[in-house]
Amino acid sequence: MKTNILPGVIAMAVIVVASNILVQFLFGQWLTWGAFTYPLAFLVTDIMNRVYGREAARRVVLVGFVVGLVCSFIGTQIMGEFGPLVTLRIAIGSGLAFLTAQLIDIAIFSRLRSGAWWRAPVVSSLIGGSVDTAMFFFIAFSASLTMLEPANDVSWASEVLPLLGAGPQAPLWVSLAVADWLVKLSLALLALVPFRIIVGVLTRRTT
Repeated sequence: MKTNILPGVIAMAVIVVASNILVQFLFGQWLTWGAFTYPLAFLVTDIMNRVYGREAARRVVLVGFVVGLVCSFIGTQIMGEFGPLVTLRIAIGSGLAFLTAQLIDIAIFSRLRSGAWWRAPVVSSLIGGSVDTAMFFFIAFSASLTMLEPANDVSWASEVLPLLGAGPQAPLWVSLAVADWLVKLSLALLALVPFRIIVGVLTRRTT
């Protein structure tokens, strides 16, 4: 592995580990603290893509995917008050959503990289983040996928409530997904500042 992408690899691993820990702690009614750290994975991927290219970004994502699998496995072995800290459905949803969303992010970023500097990171992060949220929450909590883990009772997530406490009626997991998605959208825009600064620093170092 090239040493120039090592900081990206380390950053991705730290983000994945931190998010797997922080997702267990609530922030308000609809979010966990992990919702604020996980989107930073898209920032790391986009920086690697811009400075070192698509293949380097893919290697960084692969490391993040493997670290995520290890974290999920460890979580399935730790018993909490209501069972394993990480259920099979959450492990499957997390892994598939991460890998799919990050690869989509890389593909979109690569196609838009020749345009305005902000377009590729914004569009790729927004689309990748949307795919990530939709895949994870549907796989992990939708009643239509109960067959993935029949012993795991996620009926609580299908309780019909006003969306985000004030909108139309929807399953609870939809409110959780929408809140998570809104955070990803906000952070995708805020991340433009560190993206611009870090890319500038790394570009100067590689020229």
